[in-house]
Amino acid sequence: MLPAVLRWTAVGLGSLTAVGTLLSFSRSPHWIVRLWDFPRVQIATIAAVSGGGYALFFHRGHPLEWVFLGSVGAAIAVQLRRIIPYTPLHRVQVDRSELTPRERRAEGGATFRLLIANVLMENEQHERLLEVIREAEPDVVLAVETNERWARALQPLMAEYPHVVHQPQENYYGMILFSRLPLVDARIKHMVQDDIPSVHAVLELPSGDCVKLHGLHPRPPEPLRDQDSTPRDAELVLMGRAIRAAGDVPTVVAGDLNDVAWSPVSELFLRLSGLLDPRVGRGFFNSYNANNPIFRYPLDHVFHSNHFRLCELRRLPHIGSDHFPMLVELSYEPDASREQPPTPVDAGDLAEAEEKVELEVEAARTGDDRPGRE
Repeated sequence: MLPAVLRWTAVGLGSLTAVGTLLSFSRSPHWIVRLWDFPRVQIATIAAVSGGGYALFFHRGHPLEWVFLGSVGAAIAVQLRRIIPYTPLHRVQVDRSELTPRERRAEGGATFRLLIANVLMENEQHERLLEVIREAEPDVVLAVETNERWARALQPLMAEYPHVVHQPQENYYGMILFSRLPLVDARIKHMVQDDIPSVHAVLELPSGDCVKLHGLHPRPPEPLRDQDSTPRDAELVLMGRAIRAAGDVPTVVAGDLNDVAWSPVSELFLRLSGLLDPRVGRGFFNSYNANNPIFRYPLDHVFHSNHFRLCELRRLPHIGSDHFPMLVELSYEPDASREQPPTPVDAGDLAEAEEKVELEVEAARTGDDRPGRE
């Protein structure tokens, strides 16, 4: 009895990984399809265990068994192809800066430290975030899911971070940007939905160089409300196209994008914008779920143009949220652009981007029970 249960469990789990892998190739925005973009490490692991266990203990050479094992093997290969770029087995996309800590902190330097934190709106452990900020000493802090209570709790930061863009909200999409560095033309925009803000500013580095910073937190697909990823995808596509249209400008995009680094939409965004991901060749840097070590994914991102080299990238301690904060230090080194080419965009990418924007426009035109657009 037990061997039969184990055999069919292996078949069921292996088949599920194969079906899920196949679904991930679909361009459908429905949440049931897009959720398979997330657990690629888990899918590869389950496929390897179920397929390997079946091959070792139950395989008798039947043709259907070969089909099953081939499907599971293909699922493993597809998942590894997606996740290996985010391991040390892959070449880094962003070079490490050779500047010493003293050079980086010298007066008139061109480096800056950015901390991003999804605070979890109902989290009341405010002091834990403040302590993490004090220890990390960032130049810029982007806090998302901030409501009025969080805004009051973070007011002590204003003594050291006098430049502030403030948009607290009670819907899990509030956003506050604190900066030691002067902000030029800082503003809040609503790119797709009128209750989903994004922050856009120009940072003035001590060297006098200017960097465009875009802070995003698009709404994810979920079973009850926005059942597809159309609004999220449209916001990323619009941001990517705007960055490309702006030309050769030092740019950083940061925030909880509610999407994993290896998803088709995140990869499309990088090709459209020409930005780089400093995690490539270094690790996953999983930031969510901070309370579940088995199901963790890289949802909090910092992407940047090829004008920068990397000084530091790390995940910070738990702050009581379901996300870990992330810290990145970037060095503006214009010569880096010659050595760090972005992934090229092609006509197919441009067509896909246009399709995603048109889907959101059509959804807004027909109502679709979602908040209005600005």
